[in-house]
Amino acid sequence: MMYFQRQKHKPENLLRHCCIALARCVAAPVCALVLAGCASLPDNQRWAEVPGTQPVEFESARGVVADYQGGIILDALKDKSGAIDILQKHLAVEQAINADTPLVLDNKLVLLQDGPATYKAMFAAMRAARDHINLETYIFNDDEVGTQFTDILLERQAAGIQVNLIYDSVGNLGTPREFFKRLSAGGIQVLEFNPVNPLAGNKKEWLLNNRDHRKLLIVDGRVAFLGGINISESYSSSPFYGSGKKDGKFTTGWRDTHLQIEGPAVAKLQTLFMETWTKQRGKHLAEKNYFPVLPRQGTEIVRVIGSSFSDPHSLIYLTLLSAIGNAEQRVYLTNAYFAPDPALLAAMTEAARRNVDVRLILPSQTDSWAVFHAGRSHYTELQRAGIRIYERHGTVMHSKTAVIDSVWSTIGSTNLDWRSFLHNDELNAVVIGRHFAGEMEAMFAKDLAESSEILLKKWKRRSFQLRVQEWLARLAEYWL
Repeated sequence: MMYFQRQKHKPENLLRHCCIALARCVAAPVCALVLAGCASLPDNQRWAEVPGTQPVEFESARGVVADYQGGIILDALKDKSGAIDILQKHLAVEQAINADTPLVLDNKLVLLQDGPATYKAMFAAMRAARDHINLETYIFNDDEVGTQFTDILLERQAAGIQVNLIYDSVGNLGTPREFFKRLSAGGIQVLEFNPVNPLAGNKKEWLLNNRDHRKLLIVDGRVAFLGGINISESYSSSPFYGSGKKDGKFTTGWRDTHLQIEGPAVAKLQTLFMETWTKQRGKHLAEKNYFPVLPRQGTEIVRVIGSSFSDPHSLIYLTLLSAIGNAEQRVYLTNAYFAPDPALLAAMTEAARRNVDVRLILPSQTDSWAVFHAGRSHYTELQRAGIRIYERHGTVMHSKTAVIDSVWSTIGSTNLDWRSFLHNDELNAVVIGRHFAGEMEAMFAKDLAESSEILLKKWKRRSFQLRVQEWLARLAEYWL
């Protein structure tokens, strides 16, 4: 998702916004030629028809788990899940989709529900680093939070801890080049992902439309952080405890979610970081212990899924569709940018029509006018299918999470829009288990209490002006 400064879009600016939307529509064919053409999303129907004959694979701290042991683990999970059949039904489909990413046992997870909690945990982990720090981020702002990160990273690098950084070129258009030069001068290995300047990269292709939207921090190959939180003071205040105060002025806190992982699953995240570094032709990394032996840290089961614009299909997208398609009781989705494609809309509406409780928490204010209204253009269709829609107030909702049937959860960087599914490198963790799902549902309920439901009867009475904005944004939603 392109990053823009938050703006208040006043009614008198409607004409200007309409012109922008129309210009984007006109420009789309041109962009298609310049940016290497249009990608397409797969037909989910063929994945729904995958026979459930392939056994679910598990990995532990000791390596791949034997089939019979995996069967025992699966039976135990099913017992804990009560009457919910989601494990038996969709894990086999997941296995077919994610053949190279098994479910990893023995992990410890910490759910981080706002910026302050996330940064505190990250700072503690980085200060405790003894070997290396790998950081991959979409946005790295030159502000108070960014300065805190750079100070720690430079101090660790000076202490002999190798720091490697990947930052997205478009996400950091507003960050001065001198900011990253300071990091490089301090010995940190800095890599710009798909530079905007076609002469700045070391690749033959100029892939302006393909962005690295991941947010990943790995310390010593033992502890990792992933989710939706960028490095920016926008996240400095907690949306659950009122707005923050800066320079005597109150600021709106951003609501986002991150996940801290310790255990064998960290190795999968490290592999993804290394793959990105290699694909972007970064300089040879210093010899460090990037893949230490990872003992058991907890009891949580995690599947790490990374998707890239170079993949035939987004594995995150297909996995989510599979989970929604096999849901039996409830689907709770929270997302910052909602511009769904037809397959996702169909999966959600079909779930609702088979009496699954489908609920969406979306922003009431946003940093992207176009995506906001494109998402709203789908409200009527979704509500008629029985889907309940809520808008979170008092904050900028930036979280990307889902919890399904009280047993399947995901946290990551992936938005529910075309850009995330087609054009970005994204990263999500899928967690299987009732305990963690309970934490996710409690978080969802917390956000729900701070949200207002959009009721169909009232929504149908919205102004003509809003309808026009939705229509214009809808025309360009593929490119948002």
